[in-house]
Amino acid sequence: MKPQEAVAEDEDDEHQQTRRAAVLEEIRALLGMVAPITAMNCVVYLRAMVSVVCLGRLGALELAGGGLSICFTNITGYSVLFGLASGLEPLCSQAFGSRNWDLMSLSLQRTIILLLIAAVPISFLWINLAPILISLRQDPAITAAAASYCLFSLPDLLTNAFLQPLRVFLRSQGITKPMAACSAAAVVFHLPLSFLLAFVLRLGVPGVALAAVLTNLNMAVFLLAYLRFSRACALTWRGWSRAALAQISPVLRLAIPSCFGVCLEWWWYEIMTVLAGYLPNPTTAVAATAILIQTTSLMYTVPMSLAACVSTRVGNELGAGRPRRARMAATVALGCAVVIGFVNVIWTTAFKEKWAGLFTKDAAVAGLAAAAMPLIGFCELGNCPQTTGCGVLRGTARPAVGARINLLSFYLVGTPVAVGLAFGLRVGFGGLWYGLLTAQIVCVLSILTVVMARTDWDVEALRARKLAGVEMAEEEEEKKGLLGGGEV
Repeated sequence: MKPQEAVAEDEDDEHQQTRRAAVLEEIRALLGMVAPITAMNCVVYLRAMVSVVCLGRLGALELAGGGLSICFTNITGYSVLFGLASGLEPLCSQAFGSRNWDLMSLSLQRTIILLLIAAVPISFLWINLAPILISLRQDPAITAAAASYCLFSLPDLLTNAFLQPLRVFLRSQGITKPMAACSAAAVVFHLPLSFLLAFVLRLGVPGVALAAVLTNLNMAVFLLAYLRFSRACALTWRGWSRAALAQISPVLRLAIPSCFGVCLEWWWYEIMTVLAGYLPNPTTAVAATAILIQTTSLMYTVPMSLAACVSTRVGNELGAGRPRRARMAATVALGCAVVIGFVNVIWTTAFKEKWAGLFTKDAAVAGLAAAAMPLIGFCELGNCPQTTGCGVLRGTARPAVGARINLLSFYLVGTPVAVGLAFGLRVGFGGLWYGLLTAQIVCVLSILTVVMARTDWDVEALRARKLAGVEMAEEEEEKKGLLGGGEV
């Protein structure tokens, strides 16, 4: 018995070592993708932060108006385009894993066409921001500043219709460092552009908006120039094709629920800005909300990168027929997300006053924002794994599940709690963010249940083969083989 027990123990030790090595390998693979994507998201955030700081230096009214406009453009524009582009993630990542280059190229083109179509009605909403906000009984002075910012942001819709799908397309192939480098190069010019247009040329709020538009355009131009001269996508980009106009339904089936999932979460944050406008002293409340949303946006850069990369990792592994590796990628990413959440709690509590002071010199605005900072940090304990879990769902081509969970968490739970506390029980500004905390708790518990307990990875691998067209190609080859055998 003892020799048998010893053999069993040796086998267990060997199994544990193998598993530990696989986990470490997955961590290295994940971090290799996450680091440049996080760097890119951070420099993109830096662009947004510079814009908000410039608005704050122009004055509390300009900060409130610009913050309200950023809220509106996020709700009606950027979230929609980003969400629709997210539907490309499972198609490209699973197609890349199964080496279906034609599907990748056509899916990119179809998504660009879809975003260009979506940009048309969005532009009409942006043009009519002023009457929309007045009908919602927003402050007229804040509305005027917001409408000005929104109008000068219109060209950004066209840029994002190309830039967002291109980022997904490249990320699915592991081309991440060039994206970070091109984004960093564009942001280098953003600070002088903002200063020049807003303060030297005295364009004010429109100048801040134009600087942001030009920076996004530079990102797209630099990235396209890199791809043109490096030929990094020589295999996966097959050139523009009329075939992209046909069979767009697979893209729509994934893009629409992906859009709803992203928008339902993004919109909730922006709706908080609108609700803040109904609180006593709305200028201070909206300005403080703008600072807090910029703070959550900074913290969101890492879990968003993690979600994007785990979506790619899961999609690649499922497309290649390796469900166990896909499950390990999901588990490792969720573990990393929990650690990131704790880091966010620590720094938002320790540096709340200094951080709020970076955005504005108005003591009332800075004080209100600093008071809510620790609460925002605790929300990240749920937001980080929840965002990463949504990335896993996109990688398995199940964005509709994430959309349903976000609807339940943010709108059927979080919104009633926020409104009830802020206005019903008169808790005020803090009540809005307690609503966010409640929503995040419900959301993370639901996401983890679906991803960790209710996902059959073998079934998902079979679904990935169908989505990437592997089974269809194999069937055609078998038919050709049978026909060839008959002729002989």
